[in-house]
Amino acid sequence: MNNKYNKIIKELTDKELLFHLYATQIVLLLITFVLGILFYDHFSFLNQLKWNDIRILTIGAMAGLLVVIIDIVLMKWLPSSYYHDGGLNEKIFQNRNIFHIAWITVTVAFSEEMLFRGIIQTRFGLIVASLVFAVIHYRYLFNWFLFINIVLLSFLIGFIYEWTNNLAVTIVMHFVIDFLLGIHIKYKNFKDNEQEGLINE
Repeated sequence: MNNKYNKIIKELTDKELLFHLYATQIVLLLITFVLGILFYDHFSFLNQLKWNDIRILTIGAMAGLLVVIIDIVLMKWLPSSYYHDGGLNEKIFQNRNIFHIAWITVTVAFSEEMLFRGIIQTRFGLIVASLVFAVIHYRYLFNWFLFINIVLLSFLIGFIYEWTNNLAVTIVMHFVIDFLLGIHIKYKNFKDNEQEGLINE
């Protein structure tokens, strides 16, 4: 199954990759909309979206930055196989400009947090939301380290939502993590290619 998945990722064109990426986010938003109608009066879960809260920066952005720092340190210490996801993250970020990386990551952060924290966690609790969030990141199921990583991250984001009761905090935290790691992947790949070019010369 893992080899089949890796093969599918490798064969995806850039256009197909972006189509699937954005289509997935639209599906998540549609699910959020439908569940919002079913479970909440007048989309009351949106009351947890408060943008005039200083904790967006002091907790959300700072927690996101801390997660990225820990991740980058672990990437340096651990074998590269621990972070291998079939090449999807590299394929998404390596050839994008910074603005496109920002757009992708803000779209993903918004759609995922609205569904997993705004709808599922608010309705069914932290544990259910965190486990569903982890399982939905299908590619990480093939790598035990990445799966543990995403489960822990999911619980951390869920805990921060419980603590702050503000979806804007977790959206910003999620965005900071994805955006900075996207930038890291882009420039690491650029640096690796540059060094490879120098060796070949």
